[in-house]
Amino acid sequence: MSPTLEWIDTHCHVYEDNIPGGQVNAIAAAREVGVSKMIVIGTDAETTQQAIAIAAQHENVWATVGLHPHDAKNGVDTVTPFLGSKKVVGIGECGLDYYYDHSDRNVQREVFAAQIQLANQLDLPLVIHTRNAWQDTFDVLDAEGVPARTIFHCFTGDEAEARACVERGAYLSFSGIVTFKSAEDVRRAAQWCPIDHVLLETDAPFLAPIPHRGKPNQPALVPIVGTFIADLRGEPVAQFAQHTTQNANLAFPGIAP
Repeated sequence: MSPTLEWIDTHCHVYEDNIPGGQVNAIAAAREVGVSKMIVIGTDAETTQQAIAIAAQHENVWATVGLHPHDAKNGVDTVTPFLGSKKVVGIGECGLDYYYDHSDRNVQREVFAAQIQLANQLDLPLVIHTRNAWQDTFDVLDAEGVPARTIFHCFTGDEAEARACVERGAYLSFSGIVTFKSAEDVRRAAQWCPIDHVLLETDAPFLAPIPHRGKPNQPALVPIVGTFIADLRGEPVAQFAQHTTQNANLAFPGIAP
């Protein structure tokens, strides 16, 4: 039996009630399959607090402070008080979501810009959520200055958007979506993306990869995403795991050894 490969889940929400087995068991299950590190993502004041609390209870688990575009109407001041925690390794997820428009688009842009400014001021990685808003996302980023470490979480663009992200020095973080039959554009982006810009995530409990689609996701499934992309690219899985783990440590210096 081959030794377990090392993987990193750069984006999960293990505080959600439907995480299989609950947060403690989900983190343990991930470690059993080689997921050595996990980053729990804040999306508003409540989930940011939860993410930090979970990170404080577990070795090799970290948190981010962020205000999701859905919650932009709450104001960025609702999450900034949590930036002092030692376990905080990034800003976000933040960005623009024109699919749901749960917050006014002007407010979304203002709050996104404010979080880019925070990432630049604090020299923290920026975790971006963008949906149906690519051009405005790039425009706001370019206007504020792209942070040195910028991550497009749950990348759902095609090769053209992938190129635009990489031109800005950003990482593309691929989720279980890459395994979906309808996601040909995401697969093209995953094949094209330079290896030094590839990250992996689950976005658990959302977007479980095939063959688990439709069930709650968990960090233990990140090796399925990684193995799928390695096979897609024709690269040895062990080499791909090593490279994406190295990338995660570079993208999020706060988790690095």
